[in-house]
Parts: sequence; structure tokens; C-alpha cells
Amino acid sequence: MLSLENVNVAYGDVQVLWDISMSIGQGDLVALVGANASGKSTTINTLSGLVKPLSGTILFDGQPIHDMDPHKVVELGVVQVPEGRQLFSHMSVMENLELGAFTREARKSKKKNIDMIFDILPDLKAKAKTFAVELSGGQQQMCAIARGLMAEPKLLMIDELSLGLSPLLAQQMFDLVKRIHEQGITILLVEQNVRQSLHIADDAFVLENGCVAMCGKACDLLEDEGLKRAYLGM
Repeated sequence: MLSLENVNVAYGDVQVLWDISMSIGQGDLVALVGANASGKSTTINTLSGLVKPLSGTILFDGQPIHDMDPHKVVELGVVQVPEGRQLFSHMSVMENLELGAFTREARKSKKKNIDMIFDILPDLKAKAKTFAVELSGGQQQMCAIARGLMAEPKLLMIDELSLGLSPLLAQQMFDLVKRIHEQGITILLVEQNVRQSLHIADDAFVLENGCVAMCGKACDLLEDEGLKRAYLGM
């Protein structure tokens, strides 16, 4: 579904991604993990069209998207749930969800998708008229993910799922991602929590200093001694 080949990205004179190559198959749940400043968010922002690569190619369903404007990327079905949720804080949950139906096709299915989301997230339904700023951290993350689902993604990219959440709430978010994946949606999960991410993912890529340091089946990487020492404290 998605492939990156030798993608290089810089901010001004500072290069932050070096020859990144990775692929995601349709229906997969793929984890992109690594420490702070390893290049995870830059990778996802490049996939969204928010950052343009210096070189390399990005294909989605065989179509080049590396030079495409962000709204065109969304129209193809590549949808990002941004780091820090980025909700419209003084708008209600329902209004945030409605704004997620960005594309023409998504607007046609807005009512059906809202019903589907409230079926998956009944707690969010109870807060439909509540301003986003009044939600707890976990509820805000639910709302951000739900807003992404309103765009009817073929590929849902979630940046820093557990950021700022307690261990209990973080576990609930990982469980939510698994439920969404079971609906048939392809997911790229960008996370610092390596252990939890690898437990739910099919495949994984480990970034280190802007390069892919490891990749493979998530279950195999969990048993990798080098990864255990570097990221799991074992």
C-alpha cells in the first residue's frame, strides 16, 4: 500500500532523515518506534505532505505522493492523527468530528461514520456536546483518533499515541488501536513506547538518528537482544 525508497529530509541545512526505506502492506498494523529526536514525527509529517523530502520517492497505491499537497494526500486516504492531539479546543466533540469529514466522499458518509465511531467509543458519545478543552487526556486522544476516522482513511497514521497519558490510559489507547485495526484499517503507529507498540504490531521499523536501524516482524524484534538493551532496559 505504502512504500518509501531512499527518502532524505532536511530542515534548512540540517538533515534529519537519511535514506529511509520502508513499506506497509494493506491491512497491516506497523509500528515506527525510536527515541526522542530519532526522526519519527518527521517521517510521518513527510508522508502527510507537511514536509517535502530532499530526494527519494513515496508511493501510495502505486501513486507518487512525495510532491503532493497535504489536502490531496488526505483525499487519497492517508490520514494523520497529529502529536499532541491538536483538537479545536473551544469546539465540541461533535464539531471536531464533523470537521474530520474533510473530503467530499467523507462528507457523504458523515452520519454513518459518526454512528460507527460512537459505537466503538460510547464514552465519547456521552461527551458529544462537551468542549474538547474540558476532556481528560485520554478522552482528547480518543477524540483525535475519532476525528481521523471521520476522513475514512485507507491508512491511519497515529503520532505519539501515549504522549502525556498515564500507563492505564495508554494501555486503553493501545487496545483502541487494536480494535480499529480489526475493522480492516491499515495503521502506522508512531510511538516512543517500544514494548507496547511491538506487542500489538505486525511489523516494525526502529529509527535511530534519522536512519532505519532495525526492521522486521514485531514479535521477532521483541526478542532481539540489541533492541532489548537499547530500548527496553533489559
